[in-house]
Amino acid sequence: MENQYGEIVLQKGREQSLHRKHPWIFSGAIHSATKGLTDGDLVKVYDKQRNCLGTGIFAPGSIMVRMLSFDDVNIDAQFWQSKIQGAYEYRQHILHFPAVSTNAFRLIHGEGDGVPGLIIDIYGKVAVVQCHTLGIFRCLPDIVNALTNVLGDQVTTVYNKSKESLGGKNELADGVLWGKEVESDTVSENGHLFNVNWVEGQKTGFFLDQRDNRRLVGEYSKDKSVLNCFSYTGGFSVYAAKNGATTVVSVDISSKAIALAEHNATLNQCTNHQGITANVLEYLTQNKDVYDIVIVDPPAFAKSMSKRHNAIQAYKRLNTLAIKAVKPGGLLFTFSCSQVVTTQLFYDTIVAAGIEAGRNVRVMFHLSQGADHPVNLFHPEGHYLKGLMLFVE
Repeated sequence: MENQYGEIVLQKGREQSLHRKHPWIFSGAIHSATKGLTDGDLVKVYDKQRNCLGTGIFAPGSIMVRMLSFDDVNIDAQFWQSKIQGAYEYRQHILHFPAVSTNAFRLIHGEGDGVPGLIIDIYGKVAVVQCHTLGIFRCLPDIVNALTNVLGDQVTTVYNKSKESLGGKNELADGVLWGKEVESDTVSENGHLFNVNWVEGQKTGFFLDQRDNRRLVGEYSKDKSVLNCFSYTGGFSVYAAKNGATTVVSVDISSKAIALAEHNATLNQCTNHQGITANVLEYLTQNKDVYDIVIVDPPAFAKSMSKRHNAIQAYKRLNTLAIKAVKPGGLLFTFSCSQVVTTQLFYDTIVAAGIEAGRNVRVMFHLSQGADHPVNLFHPEGHYLKGLMLFVE
């Protein structure tokens, strides 16, 4: 059955952002719309002169349309085949497939791959799909077909994990969409083993965006003591331990996460790892030990502009404590994944933390998300992961 399309007509002059290939249309840019449009409807977008500017998905709210194409195309099986084929070829290039040492990666990264609202992560032979708009959710049958066509026997399960990201609006509960019933697997990342549970884990089960930064931590860990704060399932910890750290301490408030971190340490035959279930801020306040390397990778402190001020205060307090926990001549790896906290604002907050901690600090590297989480050149908002590698005197 062919998709039906509503129509969106923009205010005069508001088409300029689409000419610049930005995929979001805000409510204030819309002049008129087809009556009765509902969340998830596909729409054709026009300027005031009735020139078609492309095809997108309608959703009530501040961002009313997310563009899937800047051409007058149909969002059908052929569209999804092309998108997923292109994304896979890009990953083959950047990850040097076939790669025995890494079989966990992001295949589709929303706007970064020209598909706002869609995330697909690959864990071995399992594809985990996460929809962030109802319109993308409705396209799942075509998306699954395209996935299985492009990846062939490289995928044996397609799992839907969209319930939380859609706020309970999806008609289909999380679960297997295609293939074998399986809820976890052991994957390899740069030769390190990790057990990933996409059913119970956060996001799609593992934070794939930190792959390159984990490797960087590993390169500096030989003969060093390491503290990994907000360790989740111990990604940074395993890299440090496997690369010759003397001791590695993982701290997370979730006992389940710490149990998984200890399991992953065992998987990699790490005998120098200790997991501690604790509130990180309390741990840093009460624990007076200092370390050669401290890693701070908290969850998003701010998911909206209204919470940004409080988030900045939390980042400052956290990083002040973290800097104090670094031995003279040691390293701090610090991150923010809050999209509303800009790169400059994050940097300024760490500057304030350094001043409060009373230490001289040098910036060694600016860090970001991996290349399989690409940022669309025309959509800078896609750069959500900010990080700094700091030398603390």
